[in-house]
Amino acid sequence: MSPWRLAWRRLRVNRAAVAGGVLAGLIALATIAAPLLAPADPLAQPDPVGLQNLPPGAGHLLGTDGFSRDVLSRTLYGARVSLAVGLLAALLAVLVGGGVGFAAGLSRPAVDRLLMRGVDVALALPRVFLLLAVFALWEGVPLAAVILLIAGTGWFESSRLVRAHVRSLRDSDFVAAARALGAGRAGVARHLLPHVGATLIVCATLDIGNIILLEAGLSYLGLGVQPPTPTWGNMILEGKDLLFAAPWIALAPGLALLFTVVAFNLLGDGLRDALDPRRAR
Repeated sequence: MSPWRLAWRRLRVNRAAVAGGVLAGLIALATIAAPLLAPADPLAQPDPVGLQNLPPGAGHLLGTDGFSRDVLSRTLYGARVSLAVGLLAALLAVLVGGGVGFAAGLSRPAVDRLLMRGVDVALALPRVFLLLAVFALWEGVPLAAVILLIAGTGWFESSRLVRAHVRSLRDSDFVAAARALGAGRAGVARHLLPHVGATLIVCATLDIGNIILLEAGLSYLGLGVQPPTPTWGNMILEGKDLLFAAPWIALAPGLALLFTVVAFNLLGDGLRDALDPRRAR
């Protein structure tokens, strides 16, 4: 039986991972189907006076905010921004970090030291403060720039993990056999890629939840994606002054953020256990 099939069997018996995967899948489906599920335009303000801060009811399942906008619609469309940032930034970070770590693990000692010292310097920089400074100086940051900036400051740890994995595998029997058959550096890399792929998958899955939280925190501080575009962070910011008068405004995006991060963390932990035979034993 192939290692990937064994990993799939181990993942299926992990109830927490299955629950996280199902919940993450449902959130992703709701995000994709937001135009069909949302009862109103998330930016529409039909009656800023008469429909202001309405509690949840038949007309508005999650109530309205201070501008008479439907909270359910804004939560669904806000999920699009949060998940887009989380998925794309995690994918870019893992690709860049995996590429640097893979190259360092296979390179000569001098190149390896040069690459890793650069990663060490980058890890010493405070990521959150760096992002705060950039977003504070850049007014009206577009979504693509948010994704690139978060990915560009989040690939360092994955590069170290991939490098360590490559260095632990490059003296393995299958690598020695490939070299004995005449495989060069490119041939050895092709043999190592399937093994490193498991590490990259786990890194990406665990990074998604952290990046979603980071984007929500930046939006809560008034940075990142700017209103009126709905994100979970700026929705919580808009509802923080009405926690007692209209708690549903901040509660809906807050719970959505909580369930999404927990779902991806459970799925990432399950993948880590399933793809590591030592943990499975």
